[in-house]
Amino acid sequence: MLSASHSRSVPLKLKSASATPLSASAAKLRLLKTLRCTLRFEKRIWQLGTQFVAGVDEVGRGSLFGPVVAAAVILNPEYRIRGLRDSKLLLADRREVLAQRIREHAVAWAVAAVDAARIDQINIYQASRLAMREAVLRLNPSADHLLVDALRLDCELPQQPIIHGDALSASIAAASIIAKVERDRMIVEWDPVFPVYGLASNKGYSTPRHLAALREHGPSPLHRQSFAPVWNAPVPQDVLAFMQEDEEEPETLESSRPA
Repeated sequence: MLSASHSRSVPLKLKSASATPLSASAAKLRLLKTLRCTLRFEKRIWQLGTQFVAGVDEVGRGSLFGPVVAAAVILNPEYRIRGLRDSKLLLADRREVLAQRIREHAVAWAVAAVDAARIDQINIYQASRLAMREAVLRLNPSADHLLVDALRLDCELPQQPIIHGDALSASIAAASIIAKVERDRMIVEWDPVFPVYGLASNKGYSTPRHLAALREHGPSPLHRQSFAPVWNAPVPQDVLAFMQEDEEEPETLESSRPA
């Protein structure tokens, strides 16, 4: 049965203290901060005799650049990692500390990524599900039950999708932290290759500087061509110089052969 708040025909508009309507992202962050991240979902499953409960989450769905990255984490019921919550609510330094604790004390953890080309082929929703499934399959020991942030995966394991799962389930929060730290590391490594986009600071998301660079320079080969700000860019995609050299080299060798 829907609650009264769900039956309203006109959606409520959240406002900040200054009475200015909040953006959708700001409203979501405000909501997430009110939620308590606990082990209550995990404890229900542990009490049924299931041993290995994996939290699963992805990071990078809204980014314009690079892969979507997923992680799966099986927490140790005997060791509590304090401070777990949605990675979006944590400062970068805190995420790094927690990620290290998760790696050290979890029963198992795994990461998987789907690159931009594949995202353009199958869409970001399916790519996210694919990355999450692959992360689950890489766990050792394997999971007995899955707690998944909002989605249902194509696998035979018992699973429970949880809306705002990364803000409610400690296992999913742990997965979101591992995925976020890993994806940030990957994107930062590309910053010196594509310096005009400011990837080290924006991680590929739609910041004003990133959008301005797309308009001025066009997208890189690692941008998601199916995303509107990328395919709307007025400048054609730049091809890296070393890629051009690799393509031209066989022709040069062929033409240099004696007749």
